[in-house]
Amino acid sequence: MHDTTIRPHVIERVMARRGRLHIFERFDPARTALVVIDMQNSFVAPGSPVEVPAARGIVETINRLAAGVRAAGGRVIWVRHVNEALPGGTDWAGFYDRFLSDEMRTRTVRGLAEDTAGRDLWPGMTPAEGDIHLTKNRYSALIAGSSALERVLRSLGVDVLLIAGTKTNICCESTARDAMMLDFGVVMVADGNAALSDDEHRAALETVIQNFGDVMTADEVLARLGPRAG
Repeated sequence: MHDTTIRPHVIERVMARRGRLHIFERFDPARTALVVIDMQNSFVAPGSPVEVPAARGIVETINRLAAGVRAAGGRVIWVRHVNEALPGGTDWAGFYDRFLSDEMRTRTVRGLAEDTAGRDLWPGMTPAEGDIHLTKNRYSALIAGSSALERVLRSLGVDVLLIAGTKTNICCESTARDAMMLDFGVVMVADGNAALSDDEHRAALETVIQNFGDVMTADEVLARLGPRAG
């Protein structure tokens, strides 16, 4: 697991700006959803095209948090990344054609295609009946056209998102940023996110806590959801 410590000078900035470290003292479970990003084979399995090794270290934390959210009466939403291979390209040419070599593009498209095992949740994850499953085709699950997440949240009356998954500084942070700008409350679960390095993980958490939301551990989240979450 990553070192999830926010550095003292960042905490000082947050305290000077808003007078308290945490935005949320408690959560209304009926208006809260745990959104788990990209905990699928393509990102979690050893040797997978876009493997994030640290993601295997957050599986138990996410499962425990999901169980607590359900018990408290909140929602659990699993979001997986899927891109479509099209004749001569993909449905996200701006990424695949500019940022990947030919070999890496082929491997990644195959690993994230709708009809491959790479799209499936990592076997260690424990979804339950009543959970919601969505797919996205961009880093952020909330950018226009990426997924149905915003419509689902609005229809459920959810206005606070607990964000977990991988990568902390890419898909999770992108979703957190867009969530805040769409007026959702945001909490990044510090020990429920994974990146490719401690530095990248910490940088994302420090960016979010200063400008886009709150940062808490899974235990801190569960304590604020009430006794049933424990």
